[in-house]
Amino acid sequence: MYEEYHKYVYDGPVMIFDQLVADHWKGETMAPSESKARSNLTYQFKTKNNLIPGSKVTLPGKIKMVN
Repeated sequence: MYEEYHKYVYDGPVMIFDQLVADHWKGETMAPSESKARSNLTYQFKTKNNLIPGSKVTLPGKIKMVN
C-alpha cells in the first residue's frame, strides 16, 4: 500500500546530549508522518555535522507540515 508523503520543515533549536548546540537550524524532509520526519531531520543533522549515529540529538521545536 502506498503511503502519502508530505513535506516537513524544521527551524529551531538542536540539542546534543541535552546541551544546546544550535539556536536556529533549518532542515526539510519528505515523510509519511511527523515522527518519521523528526527521525529523518535528526539523521540529517547528524550527517551534516559529522556526528556518530549514537549521538543523542533532539529537536525540541515544532516540525511543520507544509503540504
